Amino acid sequence: MSEEAKKNRRLTGRVVSNAMDKTITLRVERRVKHPLYGKFIRRSTKIHAHDEANECNPGDLVTVEQCRPLSKTKSWRVMDILERVG
Repeated sequence: MSEEAKKNRRLTGRVVSNAMDKTITLRVERRVKHPLYGKFIRRSTKIHAHDEANECNPGDLVTVEQCRPLSKTKSWRVMDILERVG
């Protein structure tokens, strides 16, 4: 993967937690085919993302973009909220 493609990587996921200040935790799910049986399995990854305005709530569907490391665990930035809950 080239440097330009890595920098602008975008993912979509559900917000799991917003307990931290200006940070959200989201779960990104993907479907992977089982190597032997062929059944599709859901696999998930947890990501910390920067939410400057503290506007995301648990359950929201958001798009994040990869950026420079902002802390030890945070290297993603919230781009937009696709769907709000509640």
